Amino acid sequence: MSRPSSTGPSANKPCSKQPPPQPQHTPSPAAPPAAATISAAGPGSSAVPAAAAVISGPGGGGGAGPVSPQHHELTSLFECPVCFDYVLPPILQCQAGHLVCNQCRQKLSCCPTCRGALTPSIRNLAMEKVASAVLFPCKYATTGCSLTLHHTEKPEHEDICEYRPYSCPCPGASCKWQGSLEAVMSHLMHAHKSITTLQGEDIVFLATDINLPGAVDWVMMQSCFSHHFMLVLEKQEKYEGHQQFFAIVLLIGTRKQAENFAYRLELNGNRRRLTWEATPRSIHDGVAAAIMNSDCLVFDTAIAHLFADNGNLGINVTISTCCP
Repeated sequence: MSRPSSTGPSANKPCSKQPPPQPQHTPSPAAPPAAATISAAGPGSSAVPAAAAVISGPGGGGGAGPVSPQHHELTSLFECPVCFDYVLPPILQCQAGHLVCNQCRQKLSCCPTCRGALTPSIRNLAMEKVASAVLFPCKYATTGCSLTLHHTEKPEHEDICEYRPYSCPCPGASCKWQGSLEAVMSHLMHAHKSITTLQGEDIVFLATDINLPGAVDWVMMQSCFSHHFMLVLEKQEKYEGHQQFFAIVLLIGTRKQAENFAYRLELNGNRRRLTWEATPRSIHDGVAAAIMNSDCLVFDTAIAHLFADNGNLGINVTISTCCP
């Protein structure tokens, strides 16, 4: 990775809002147990009463909040004896009736509980019906996620859950590190010491030797507004030797935190200007999806040469705050 250089003025403080006063509620008459059934869905739903952990059927949605001991006892019936994740539909059993999740089942030659045969496959329709009436905890509950979800919603939520481990945000697949958000910067400083960190909300990202052959990444860090941002310039080889450059800014933070900022990338030179403005992406999302959708600053080799100086390309990077 190339070592960029820059200048950076002092940072401003991000704006913030005081939380509105919470309204006081008068107690209402107790509702019968059946009234605890819910249909709210997603992270924005209100707290779910303990009895609401069981829903009336598919599509009932998810919620957050405490669940009853009876619900924990019910969901424990679906725990896989191998990986301790939940056995979700389609649910298959051994000939003695023991369950194992489909992922583990593909790796086993016999039942882990009774050592009996796993073939022929026997479908347990009764347990599938029970699973469709239960809200299951997110697999990242141990790291802070409080959502409970219908089994059809679990995979999609867990793919984007803010509490899942963060991967190393550096481009490429060479680093397999994963850890908490708080540990990302420490990992970068110790495992990727070649990345330069610059201070200030207005800096210049200098990518050197942009004419290097093949796919190349240039990475640097920008620190401002009490946050760290990763700047990535990636060159890819396209069809018939055609090369394209992709530049983007990532926040070392969550998606919700990223919404509080905006960034501007600007190429200047020879009485020309090329500008891109957008909201930074969280490192949870990475750069691959943005590049695939061209949701970043995109330019080809000819454009790069218009702004380059002796094979070096300077990109002005400005970070600003957005009031919610």
